[in-house]
Amino acid sequence: MRERQGVTAGKQVSNMIEAQTRRSVRPTGIECPYTEDELIVSKTDLKGRITYANSVFMRLAKFPLEELLGAPHSIIRHPDMPRCVFKLLWDTIQAKEEIFAYVLNMAKDGDHYWVFAHVTPSFDAKQNIIGYHSNRRKPDPAQIEKVKPLYAALLAEENRHDSRKDGMLRGYDMLLNLLREKGQDYDEFIFSI
Repeated sequence: MRERQGVTAGKQVSNMIEAQTRRSVRPTGIECPYTEDELIVSKTDLKGRITYANSVFMRLAKFPLEELLGAPHSIIRHPDMPRCVFKLLWDTIQAKEEIFAYVLNMAKDGDHYWVFAHVTPSFDAKQNIIGYHSNRRKPDPAQIEKVKPLYAALLAEENRHDSRKDGMLRGYDMLLNLLREKGQDYDEFIFSI
């Protein structure tokens, strides 16, 4: 048991070092190619640490499995992706609901790829959440062109604030206000793009 704890602690330290190194990676502007018929799949625990990644995920993210397992899913977060979208995602799945979202991800080397994500909670026999599951497909380029201005506006709002948390909350408010103005809930909005 003690040996297993040592391996787990070592993996956590390794993941923390990887996360710190990750912050120094800059976007290259190069898009990772993949096809419409490819499905990116991952699973996480309740804290968002990766417990499963399929081969398509590994290829696009450019991480070997041993670097992904136990790492936070945010290891592939692109800096141009508004944090408030992830707040909405987490709030939704923790409420035992599914969510669809357009997400810009960043590979280990700084290249990027857009996905249309479907994220769901995973349940045990008593309907307790035991983790999360995400399937992602290649979105239509026209949909991405429609979502880019929204994400740029949300990110600009987030970056106007000194505190990252305040910025995220102000971006989240901005997103909710936009939905109210359109008279749509989030799912209606996403599928109307």
